[in-house]
Amino acid sequence: MRDRYLEVTFRKGRVLAAYLYLPRPPGVKSVRTEAVGHGLLADFDAHGNPIGLELTAPTRVSLEQLNAVLERLGAMPLGHEDLAPLRAA
Repeated sequence: MRDRYLEVTFRKGRVLAAYLYLPRPPGVKSVRTEAVGHGLLADFDAHGNPIGLELTAPTRVSLEQLNAVLERLGAMPLGHEDLAPLRAA
């Protein structure tokens, strides 16, 4: 997977969680999860590379919080348009 994308999960019409998939080679799996902020969990592959962020409280996480975590992980920041699916929910 070359591009990142945001997947939003709903339950009874309400946002339950969201997952930001980060670019990674095909077939790479998560081997470790680490809390990286309030309501944020990062998944890492076997080499310690970040492969995704779980937003356990997606309506409470700001763009600034996400970008601070992404910067720490060495990933490109998000723009407002990247969170549009979440904000529309």
